[in-house]
Amino acid sequence: MHDGSEAVVTPRGVVDLRGEAGAEFVTAYPADAVVVVSGLPGAGKSTLLRRWSAAAPRTVDPRTVHEACAAVMPAALPYAVYRPWARLEHFRLLRSSVRGDGPLLVHDCGSRAWMRRWLARETGRRGRELHLVLLDVGAEAALDGQRARGRHASTRVFARHRRGLERLSAAFTRHTRSGGPVPVPEASSVLLLDTVSRSRARSVRFGPTD
Repeated sequence: MHDGSEAVVTPRGVVDLRGEAGAEFVTAYPADAVVVVSGLPGAGKSTLLRRWSAAAPRTVDPRTVHEACAAVMPAALPYAVYRPWARLEHFRLLRSSVRGDGPLLVHDCGSRAWMRRWLARETGRRGRELHLVLLDVGAEAALDGQRARGRHASTRVFARHRRGLERLSAAFTRHTRSGGPVPVPEASSVLLLDTVSRSRARSVRFGPTD
């Protein structure tokens, strides 16, 4: 945090704000950072990205690709049939966006270690930093979020993401207690938010950081 007219959080390493109430703050990242917002389906990733999107020229969201693919497919064709194509298109968009210039926001479940490693390699090759934001809100709050938005992940998909994110969250918790090595060494920072603190992260800025 910095003193001044606005509270600023400049994440480095693991920054755990779970359970911390208080004033709203601005999250500050380097000018060309790639920021991945992760969490269970319904955790509030899209809401946070909408609040932050004005500061970044591009946001990569798989839902956008899904809707674009659905728009050119017959209405009667189930999404499961063309899901591989949609995922390939999302990956292509993500790759081209990472290889571009300027800050980038990415919507991702966060439970796939291979995706984090790939993003770290791609960003590192271009001298950029990878930063993670994990919305650790718990399963019940995420399910409430799904009901509120009217979109539901299947039980199987939700359970798979839950297992992966619980392992990741447990690793971060052990780190904050012990001060040991950062459990996601490929990321320059990890910002942990929950239902108490996620609404405080009102905006983001990209540029020189102290």
